Amino acid sequence: MSNSISKVLSRIFLITLSFLTPVANAVLPADVNGKELPSLAPMLEQVTPAVVNIATEGRIKQRLNPLFADPFFQRFFGLPNQPVERKTSSLGSGVIVDAKRGLVLTNNHVIANAVQITVTLRDGRQLEAEIVGSDPETDVAVIKIPTEGLTELKTSDSESLRVGDFVVAIGNPFGLGQTVTSGIISALSRSGLGIEGYEDFIQTDASINPGNSGGALVNLRGELVGINTAIFSQTGGNIGIGFAIPINLALHIMEQIVETGEVKRGFLGVSMQDLSPELAEAFGLDRKRGAVINKILEGSPADKAGLLAGDIVVSADSKHIKNAADLRNRIGLLPVGETIKFRILRDGKEKEITVTVEENTLAGSGPSAVNELLQGVTVGEIEKGSPYFGQIEGTIVLNVERGNIAWRSGLRAGDIITSVNRVPVKSLKEFLTSVNKKEDSLLLRIIRGNAAAFLVIKK
Repeated sequence: MSNSISKVLSRIFLITLSFLTPVANAVLPADVNGKELPSLAPMLEQVTPAVVNIATEGRIKQRLNPLFADPFFQRFFGLPNQPVERKTSSLGSGVIVDAKRGLVLTNNHVIANAVQITVTLRDGRQLEAEIVGSDPETDVAVIKIPTEGLTELKTSDSESLRVGDFVVAIGNPFGLGQTVTSGIISALSRSGLGIEGYEDFIQTDASINPGNSGGALVNLRGELVGINTAIFSQTGGNIGIGFAIPINLALHIMEQIVETGEVKRGFLGVSMQDLSPELAEAFGLDRKRGAVINKILEGSPADKAGLLAGDIVVSADSKHIKNAADLRNRIGLLPVGETIKFRILRDGKEKEITVTVEENTLAGSGPSAVNELLQGVTVGEIEKGSPYFGQIEGTIVLNVERGNIAWRSGLRAGDIITSVNRVPVKSLKEFLTSVNKKEDSLLLRIIRGNAAAFLVIKK
């Protein structure tokens, strides 16, 4: 009996809902006091034609187990003696920023390893694109498409953004058409996240979903303020922490790429660290922000300008320096030949020093290995200032370009290499002699901190 009553009540409840639903929808106002409800739709209608879908196809060389490189295994198992290639595909978004030149801004990771790029416009047209250039350090890439019938997106000054400004994230993921999410700017000048080499992110809670990388972050006037690039998540889903590259930075990188085909990093010739509370106390300072210069390279622009180890940089071109990463960004993103004015603290007194930025010669400060597997790796002798001097025989890694084979294999600046293919190397000369033999793979023994490990570098 109770079951019958329950069924009757359920039917009554459903019938009641079916009557109530149209009534509830009917009372939603189309306007308030004769004025239309606020909507982003008119702005988006003007903006979305400039946001495109990017689909790529590429090939990368597959890394094999080092055992498979052994001639015995190759003969016994009949393994091929050449690297295996694997096809890749990628989907992302892009923004048309120059219709006359057909230039589209996107992320480097969207078009990395691409051999074919197809751009789909909102009107359904599919266009073949060519890569103009890219900069892995900032994750900015520029591609070019035919110019006929393009709509470009007007840009705004990202330096004028404030925390709390409303923004809209627009992407064209998976070829499904535009997706739009809204939110506010949560923070500015985010760095030290380890996402990119040079970081000066806009943080927003507007959802940046998979496939939206390279899409547009716009203000309520429909002006481009950033290029969406990443999210912070421990699960892979969006939790309201997204990051975009400021458009001022992206355009600066784009113009360098278009003009010269590459980005030349500004070089100062200093090593620096954060001004921690402990260091501030040791220096007798009240301030908690800034960057401490701990080393000056002889003959560098910093050395010529008179900067000294122990100087504390508190501002650059009248902009406060928060930490070492902030200072590194400001130096590295300046064009070669530009001057930068530092305000420093030295022995408790403020002083201004102007430095002319030169081309980044860090990669050229030591001999480079010519082995293809070590392209972008710079090595040098272990100097007296190193804690390893006189303790370990080998060579020190001065610089590893992000994204190359050695970087992906785990080699990092500061590593001490003590052997190559199980042959000890006691000096830089011995190291170069060993690695410049054209090997298909390299087995390096390294010292990092207090630990030792073997690294295999292979195509």
